[in-house]
Amino acid sequence: MEDYHKPDQQTVQALRNIANRLRINSIKATTAAGSGHPTSCCSVAEIMSVLYFHTMKYRPEDPRNFNSDRFVLSKGHAAPALYSMWVETGFLKENELLSLCQVDSALEGHPNPKQQIVDVATGSLGQGLGVACGMAYTGKYFDKSSYRVYCLLGDGEMSEGAVWEAMSFASYYQLDNLVAIMDINRLGQSDPAPLQHHVEKYQKRCEAFGWQAIIVDGHSVEELCKALSQPRHQPTAIIAKTIKGKGIPAAEDKLGWHAKTLPKDMAEMVMKDLQSRIMNSSKHPYPPAPVEDSPPVSLRNIRMPSAPTYKTGEKIATRKAYGMALAKLGRYNERVIALDGDTNNLTYSEIFKNEHPNRFVECYIAQQNMVSVAVGCAARERNVVFASTLASFFTRAFDQLRMAAISDSNINLCGSHCGLSTGEEGPSLMGLEDVAMFRALPTATIFYPCDGVSTEKAVELAASTKGVCYIRTSRQDCSIIYNSNEDFHVGQAKVVYQSKEDQVTIVAAGVTLHEALAAAEHLKKERISVRVIDPFTIKPLDVKTIVDHTRATRGRILTVEDHYYEGGLGEAVSSAMVNESGFNLHRLAVSHVPRSGKPHELLKIYGIDRDSITQAVRKMLSSSTNAK
Repeated sequence: MEDYHKPDQQTVQALRNIANRLRINSIKATTAAGSGHPTSCCSVAEIMSVLYFHTMKYRPEDPRNFNSDRFVLSKGHAAPALYSMWVETGFLKENELLSLCQVDSALEGHPNPKQQIVDVATGSLGQGLGVACGMAYTGKYFDKSSYRVYCLLGDGEMSEGAVWEAMSFASYYQLDNLVAIMDINRLGQSDPAPLQHHVEKYQKRCEAFGWQAIIVDGHSVEELCKALSQPRHQPTAIIAKTIKGKGIPAAEDKLGWHAKTLPKDMAEMVMKDLQSRIMNSSKHPYPPAPVEDSPPVSLRNIRMPSAPTYKTGEKIATRKAYGMALAKLGRYNERVIALDGDTNNLTYSEIFKNEHPNRFVECYIAQQNMVSVAVGCAARERNVVFASTLASFFTRAFDQLRMAAISDSNINLCGSHCGLSTGEEGPSLMGLEDVAMFRALPTATIFYPCDGVSTEKAVELAASTKGVCYIRTSRQDCSIIYNSNEDFHVGQAKVVYQSKEDQVTIVAAGVTLHEALAAAEHLKKERISVRVIDPFTIKPLDVKTIVDHTRATRGRILTVEDHYYEGGLGEAVSSAMVNESGFNLHRLAVSHVPRSGKPHELLKIYGIDRDSITQAVRKMLSSSTNAK
């Protein structure tokens, strides 16, 4: 290789010394904590040493510099190895390692962005490579910069389908700035990994997915330096054959040591032996500086240039309003990007795709990877990311969503075809669990717009709201009920129908809000007045507005939702009412697995249509009359 300069012996020795100090520090930290994975750290010692002090270009004093190479530790349980590298750089102090896993320490058992040295949380195996794909895609196609992305995986997580979704994505988009290093140490938690040390089988699999695959001795500094210096015209997999527990004689290549720390006396003996292997070297490797060619990016003031242009009474599906709003937002904000999972003609992200093709990322039918790629694209505040698919398909990516929340990631997701409104497609495509799923995420905001105006406002607000934002959209056309100059805020409900004589408060969202309005008109003819509230966001819920208006209707409140009873709007309202006395709450929701049919037929059958709402109101009033 023309551009490869073999490191001299002094450099090689210095890198070996760093690897052995990593082993010492990992053992010291995990033994002090009484928790951790020292054998998993020891197998990657030379890999980490070469990456951090020979290959990667970064600024040790500024871990999140946007010009620097990125590193994702997909095998997050080897976190002490990562922390040890930052001790070597001087960014962390050696004594900080002794606080590993303590309640007041920044060094947690698995990497977490609370630490500046970490971009995304890992630990739930199989997700790091998808995130690295998002970073690499951003580097190549959006930033058009020199930085590279390195991802270290364990062989155990190679059984995860998400890894191969990411492999496929990287190959399709020719992410030649992405390097996956696979720590093939043979042993898993309780059993050997399925391919054990058959590295040539890993090589064939990687090559079949369109990657350049290089087998190395993972404990040879020279081989690692050479492999990591090779020119790349496609994503590269370094398949490193390693020994689990390398440097710990009692644990080397032995089952039963995963997630076990060394007893203090054994640790002292092993550390003494490792210290004796550290030889003097005249070289003190220091990370090479990055090329400063990444554009500065500001994600502040991401706003719509003008108000919505819908007219009251016209009809549009909220899924189409989402696509139109996203394209509009992208017109004036060049760091707004959109991802989809081969559903862009259903979610209407195709409108964005047609208008901004260079900022649209097709992730195909790999929703888990799509969410991971979104997290990677959003890392280091490089993009405002929107990702869309059918609401039902996000359920398979729940672990990725959970890790996005732990990562404190700012991503915006849109789930279309929610609830019974999917109609003829049947229950497998009906998102009836999605609100429950997103409500369970601590960092989530859930928008449930009911018309084109509120959808456009939801998209605009999501772009500047921290955390995981979820926008729930429906399939069928709905009437515009809001004026284009209506002001919307996260956590602020709208009272859309009221009078002084109201007897029941109805809280409904999306499709059921329109059913509630129709029911209100019908009840009016019977001289029964009801109040209708659109929550706009299910999380956070505008508790004050709902409670105040329920009091005004003598404590009578009815929730109606196109979702299962469990975890949806009704339960959110129930939780808000738990300390209120004298309230009479009734709920209408989908009670069991539905079937195919016309949307209006299904709303009726499962008791969430206008007639069901009318009956429920009558029943509530009749019960209170009887009670008197």
